[in-house]
Amino acid sequence: MEKKPQFSGPRRPMGGGGSRPGMRGRKGLQRDTRDPYVINEHIRAREVRLVGDNVEQGIYPLHQALKIAEQQELDLIEISPNAEPPVCRILDYQKFLYQQKKRQKEQKAKAAKVVVKEIRFGPQTDDHDYNFKLKHAMGFLKEGSKVKAYVFFRGRSILFKEQGEVLLLRFANDLEEYGKVEMMPVLEGKRMTIMLTPLKAPAKKEAPAKERSEKAPKAEKQEKAEEASEE
Repeated sequence: MEKKPQFSGPRRPMGGGGSRPGMRGRKGLQRDTRDPYVINEHIRAREVRLVGDNVEQGIYPLHQALKIAEQQELDLIEISPNAEPPVCRILDYQKFLYQQKKRQKEQKAKAAKVVVKEIRFGPQTDDHDYNFKLKHAMGFLKEGSKVKAYVFFRGRSILFKEQGEVLLLRFANDLEEYGKVEMMPVLEGKRMTIMLTPLKAPAKKEAPAKERSEKAPKAEKQEKAEEASEE
């Protein structure tokens, strides 16, 4: 007798759907080594300190902290592994990573690149050369760059190191309206160096309302007079 093939209906895909918050890092799943944080069952501490707004803060056994995270369908994230006990938060891990990356980008955007301009002197620089370099340093500080000025000593000119220090201090004093001394003169090998950092530009003061109102009619009268002369 010929056997008929049995049909058991459509098969469900293996493994179920995608992972949900609170389900990442469970037993049987390997931790991705690229993850910057240890989460859920991959946390090895016996107890953890829970912090955050969505929990009662305190120290919990790991199994209890995991249970709280699972009840909220979120992840237990170890944010300070070197603390005793480790500090954890209960959050959606993917959202947490997104916020961390966003914060890092904002910090990089705010961090301005520091430009350092170098000015070189000899121990016996004449006034013409000094004033020329002083003018350049003023421009550098105005544009927001740091100025690293140094006196280079060749051979026996190292005997004039006191003269080089006086020169650099004079240089800093002449630039006090544009920059402040970040590092006093220091002798390193054949160089004596001083570092100046730019002062913040003072905010422009807005003219008082009364003064502005007095200026406005004068400007209108002048415009009308100019128009009349053109006609």
